[in-house]
Amino acid sequence: MTTQTLAPDHVRKRSGLSRRQKSRIFRVSQYTLVAIVVLLLAILADWQAFSNAFLRADVTARMMPRVITVGLVNTLYYTLLAFIFGLTVGLILAMMKLSSILPYRWFATAYIELFRGLPALVVLFMVAYGIPNAFPGFQFPGGKPGMVMVGLGLTASAYMAETIRAGIQAVPKGQLEAARTLGMSPTRTMITIVLPQAFRIIIPPLTNEIILLIKDSSLIYVVGMTAAQYELLKFSQDFLNRAVSPTPLVVGAMCYLAITLPLSLLVRRLEARFAKAK
Repeated sequence: MTTQTLAPDHVRKRSGLSRRQKSRIFRVSQYTLVAIVVLLLAILADWQAFSNAFLRADVTARMMPRVITVGLVNTLYYTLLAFIFGLTVGLILAMMKLSSILPYRWFATAYIELFRGLPALVVLFMVAYGIPNAFPGFQFPGGKPGMVMVGLGLTASAYMAETIRAGIQAVPKGQLEAARTLGMSPTRTMITIVLPQAFRIIIPPLTNEIILLIKDSSLIYVVGMTAAQYELLKFSQDFLNRAVSPTPLVVGAMCYLAITLPLSLLVRRLEARFAKAK
């Protein structure tokens, strides 16, 4: 009886603090450490020199409004073209990979593995210079924007194909069985039952793919665009050479963040909403 009443006090004396108290102390110490590091950086950094180099108001003013009307607009335009191309080809590849016809599955698997394994820059270079050399006289529809659409879209389609395939396979099989019971053909079942549910599932990863395409658009300098066709990074680099200041790159980075941060927030909200729906 005495041993049972004394044992807990003995344990508490040996442990000192509870697990919750230790966790709270650890969190407070981490917050304190971060605050100290931030404070030291704020005190030790030469903010005047940093501002004169990276945040020159006169350079920013000279970039406006063309950094938006040319660089930002072109970036969004190229991203949209590549996304439409990638989504269309990706959907076809996903259907081929799920097909019962073996050559279709082989082709889709080879395509996906190839373009997922190659850097986007290499694919863009081969599209821009390899296809015209292999097929003399060939012209991309739409000129350079069409070339960019294919170059970025080939890589994007490989990733989207796997995303769409996973979404299709995530649809409960009971939906297919119910559709067949009603006498619906496999094609009609896929179009009216499976694909709408699959796309509802894959909206968040497809939105992530848009963010990746926005950043990959910075690689299209290899295509050789005119000044009116510059995307954000090329526009900033061109201005950097004239201004002899890194400020244009900072302005370009802010424009990228103005696009990608809202999209990232949208992805998180969509994922949270779908998680609640489940």
